[in-house]
Amino acid sequence: GWCPLSPTGAQTTQLLVQPPWRPAVLWDRVTLTCQGSGTTGATTWYKDEQRWEQEDQDKFVVIKSGTYMCDTYSTRLSSPVRVVDDWLVLQVPARVLLEGDTVTLRCRS
Repeated sequence: GWCPLSPTGAQTTQLLVQPPWRPAVLWDRVTLTCQGSGTTGATTWYKDEQRWEQEDQDKFVVIKSGTYMCDTYSTRLSSPVRVVDDWLVLQVPARVLLEGDTVTLRCRS
């Protein structure tokens, strides 16, 4: 199996996207969920690299395009998730892809 490496003792927050395609498209009613080892209610959200007022919720439905990240108490910042509002989008599954994997692409309009 594949395991991401991070510095000793550092825990990375996971930012999950539903439906599980990237880039996410606004017209899919995208839900973002922040998962970390922190305490409930300690989620901090970032939109376009700015701290965002959608705090203390670990899940929400996106209503504006942009790049989202989150962190929870005692965990590192998540990887970014981009949500677009383009009229034509090529998507890949929102999972780790390794060389040699078979992948399904979606062209959406």
